[in-house]
Amino acid sequence: MHLRPRRNRRTSAIRALVRETTLSPSDFIQPLFVHDGTEDIAIASMPGCTRWSLSGLVKEAHEVFAAGVPAVVLFPAIAESLKTPGAEEAWNPDGLVPRAIQALKEALPDLCVITDVALDPYNSDGHDGLVEKDEQGGLHILNDETVEALCLQALCHADAGADIVSPSDMMDGRVAAIRFALDQEAFEQVSILSYAAKYASAYYGPFRGALDSAPKAGDKKTYQMDPGNAREAIREVALDEAEGADMVLVKPAGPYLDIIARVRESTTLPVAAYQVSGEYLMIESSAAAGWIDGRAAALESLTGIKRAGADMIMTYYAKRASQWLKEA
Repeated sequence: MHLRPRRNRRTSAIRALVRETTLSPSDFIQPLFVHDGTEDIAIASMPGCTRWSLSGLVKEAHEVFAAGVPAVVLFPAIAESLKTPGAEEAWNPDGLVPRAIQALKEALPDLCVITDVALDPYNSDGHDGLVEKDEQGGLHILNDETVEALCLQALCHADAGADIVSPSDMMDGRVAAIRFALDQEAFEQVSILSYAAKYASAYYGPFRGALDSAPKAGDKKTYQMDPGNAREAIREVALDEAEGADMVLVKPAGPYLDIIARVRESTTLPVAAYQVSGEYLMIESSAAAGWIDGRAAALESLTGIKRAGADMIMTYYAKRASQWLKEA
């Protein structure tokens, strides 16, 4: 028998030589939660994650950057008193996110700061877009009015110093509108990372607990994608690319590896994937119960996401995974 594939697996050195997919800290984006308080608060729905104060955020960002992770993405927990049907706090220049951006860029000028552009943290209805209610109590998410608000939010973030704005709302036409608004205000160097294929997923639950941002009524199925659809993802990516996106993102990651692979084949843009809170919590919960090796499972899951075609991965494991890779 002269064909023996196992020869390429015989030693760790040989396995390293022939390995097709490798992870690096530079593959990762660290999501960071921030709130307008003086204390850092552990997130009950996401063990191991924290709602950071501004000072805690800067300290954690230093550790993330020191681990080799080049970028963070910010998610704000907004006080209920600031949430309104019009989500006006989303573009308050003195708001939480602009202050967080400024603090991070002052402390770590070389850190890439990405901001989430969506209205759900600021909207008293808990939706990514502005809500209109009919006489029967039904909800309608207003697309074009929402896009106007998203442009104001993106401009606010750009003015504060964000490197990349990342619309996650799934409204039609928002990438083109944001690109035009940024360019008109001389922010042509600010990039757009578009959530091009964001699915209406059950895996987001722990995240919504982290930000208290779940919809007060209805669901997000009229704007987030149907989990049964794959070709639609390619259409969404093509539209966002044509509208001026610099990078595109698939969310969630693990249950949608096929979508990541299809998107990778359909575009020359960099492709990101978001390993979401439910994916994270499944690994953490199983590891805490002693059923799996959490470190090995986390690294394997991240390898699978990259192998599927992701150039960058948003993951709550970013800092820890980078440290593990250095120890390996």
